[in-house]
Amino acid sequence: MNQPAAEDAIYLDHNATTPTRPEVVEAVAECYRQGYANPASHHLLGQKAKARLEDAREAMASLLGLDLSGPKPDRLVFTSGGTESNCLALFGMAAARETTPGQIIISAVEHSSVIEPAEHLLETGWRLDQLGVDANGVVRVERLEDILGDDTRLISVTLANHDIGAIQPVSDLATICRARGVPIHTDAIQAVGKIPVDFRSLGVDALSLAAHKFQGPLGIGALAVRGDIDIRPIHYGGHQQWDLRPGTEPLPLVIGMLTALELWHGDHETHHRHLADLRDRFEAGLAEGDIDVRVNGADAPRLPNVSNVAFAGLDAQMLLMALDQVQVACSVGSACSSGSTELSPTLLAMELPKEIVRGSLRFSLGATTTEAEIDEAVRRIRYVVEQFRG
Repeated sequence: MNQPAAEDAIYLDHNATTPTRPEVVEAVAECYRQGYANPASHHLLGQKAKARLEDAREAMASLLGLDLSGPKPDRLVFTSGGTESNCLALFGMAAARETTPGQIIISAVEHSSVIEPAEHLLETGWRLDQLGVDANGVVRVERLEDILGDDTRLISVTLANHDIGAIQPVSDLATICRARGVPIHTDAIQAVGKIPVDFRSLGVDALSLAAHKFQGPLGIGALAVRGDIDIRPIHYGGHQQWDLRPGTEPLPLVIGMLTALELWHGDHETHHRHLADLRDRFEAGLAEGDIDVRVNGADAPRLPNVSNVAFAGLDAQMLLMALDQVQVACSVGSACSSGSTELSPTLLAMELPKEIVRGSLRFSLGATTTEAEIDEAVRRIRYVVEQFRG
């Protein structure tokens, strides 16, 4: 195979961040042009901004399946992004449960923005246990009862894994948690804007999301919280958002996140089918050659846009750099773990052979990915792998 020429870059790292839709950019810009005042101000201009903010919050809550009726309506708390949402969920819900530390349970395939807060709770006297997964990276629901204790305060399990795209049986876990009176949080940051997500149907008590994962603006996310769940703030200095998240709400970014979510909901079935077809085309293209590849978690229910591919016997970090030279952007794992030399916790939890774990790369597609880019990416990847093997 001939060496690829210096051609246009092919971006296959949409799980890290997605290009912002032009309609979202325009919605944010128009909001800035309107010159809205601080929503917390009591004058007329401030109240006008407050009304726009709350209208956007209600519209977004409706799209996400929150229940805003009754004496204790659900809350949608705007944050700076997914990491803050996860931290607010874990620290805030843990602090509200008991003054004495107890047990917290997370899955073995969580993102670092859940793992690290949980480990911090461990350092402050909490007990941390993990719920294992099967060979396809799917959480073993049947094992939850065995590790639940009388002092279990909180459970957090991702809705869709960031590394292999495996969709987790969160609603089944939530049923068990509800019967035991234990609150459950789900990190839905990779799921919202890729698959339908309904907060109340899932049965969880808190759910995290981030706008830049579904073509919204960077710097804005949210935490959905059931109305009857007690949660404490992790920042102080203001009384905005039910005293849970102080600071002036960024109205333009909120409008941008709502716009992105509305656009996705408008054509999500077509979008899902398009991405799944491209992913299947990508995996089939790699398998046609003799470069010895396997798709990790292929038999699990997956996000339509994620393909975690193992090139057995090769070093993923070296492959990543070589692919970057031929302008194929992918990743070894989550962007938040960039620079880390540790092997993927997700792939290790699946108990895959070390040579598979060391040789695995994540390719994640998006709304801007084309069929021509997929075919060209396959050509470039096969060329690079053949050079390494040959």
